Amino acid sequence: MKVLLVEDNVRLAEYVSIGLGKAGFALDAVTNAEDGDLALSTTSYDAVILDLGLPDRDGMTFLTDMRKRGETAFVLILTARDTVEDRVSGLTGGADDYLIKPFAMPELVARLRALERRQSHSMELMLSRGNVQFDPNAREARVQGKAVTLSRRETDALEFLMKRADRVVPRSILEDAIYPMGEELASNALDVLIHRLRKHLQEAQADISIVTMRGVGYMLSYKEA
Repeated sequence: MKVLLVEDNVRLAEYVSIGLGKAGFALDAVTNAEDGDLALSTTSYDAVILDLGLPDRDGMTFLTDMRKRGETAFVLILTARDTVEDRVSGLTGGADDYLIKPFAMPELVARLRALERRQSHSMELMLSRGNVQFDPNAREARVQGKAVTLSRRETDALEFLMKRADRVVPRSILEDAIYPMGEELASNALDVLIHRLRKHLQEAQADISIVTMRGVGYMLSYKEA
């Protein structure tokens, strides 16, 4: 699950980044609404964790602007505003969940997992292409019914490509979906990741292939016999 954190408290942002990273989430963090808008315009996120007390724009205005643009990412408001009126305003204003500071990291993780399940239920229960199946809930790949052991990022890449089977996925889009914003990457990091994923699929005798579209990106398709 790709998450954007919009939070101006740097220490809190670091705490959330570490906690969610350990829980397996890919997280980008920004400190103001303007950078949040920029991140949303360039990267596809599954969820946004939103502080309401931002320095350049109220969080509720940020949320309203998001929804007006048609942004469909889940929004979890994380704020010190704790009145019933605040919670009602947030939830009726377009948020999907509301968590009050101070909070426990396990609860934040649990709430994101709940949003992740909602996302999975809104899609097909199983992604299939050729003899490969991917379960978004269990985050497990199977070839001819047998589980394939993949790393978290290999799993992220396979899921992203299977959702867009037979379509070219630009390198930049795939990198944004897999790696946190600002992470230092070797120029061939994505190529190495795809090479490992291909190897796992080949060893499992998968009849799909990940085709390199030179200078553009990758495409997952059925591998003709």
